[in-house]
Amino acid sequence: MANAHNRSVTAPQWAQRSSLVLSLAGLAISAYLTIEHFTSPTVLACPNTGIVSCERVTSSAQSSVLGIPVAVLGLLFFVMMTALTVPRAWADRRPEIQRVRVAGALIGALFVIYLIWVELFIVDAICLWCTAVHALAVALFAVILLGITAPPPARVTSANGRGSMARKR
Repeated sequence: MANAHNRSVTAPQWAQRSSLVLSLAGLAISAYLTIEHFTSPTVLACPNTGIVSCERVTSSAQSSVLGIPVAVLGLLFFVMMTALTVPRAWADRRPEIQRVRVAGALIGALFVIYLIWVELFIVDAICLWCTAVHALAVALFAVILLGITAPPPARVTSANGRGSMARKR
């Protein structure tokens, strides 16, 4: 019998797949924003009118934290989250991996709240690309949290007395 210290929660397949897709999408957009940051942030495919202005957001003084471009922080976040949401990472039963996955997603979601506040109240502009990354980070946190708190599939006993897993409908 496994001891309680080594027990872990297994997320359903939908959560595992969704978290990987969200991480990869965030990685792609963050890579684009990072490339644009270091090449020419004025050519972002984004309107530059009124409240929507990627150029104003990505070139503002707040587009760096402690001297590190926010685009690079996003890229690093999604690299880490992609590594934590690949099937091999989900299959790893060590509780430390699960804790890092949840903590990473939580930190990402909290940082998004800060960034949205900065966009709305300091920069006075919204970047559509950044908003897409924000939505992906929050969705990733929600999927991971829902996945680890989802009830396990019901156990069904067949006519021969053997147990099998069944999906709840």
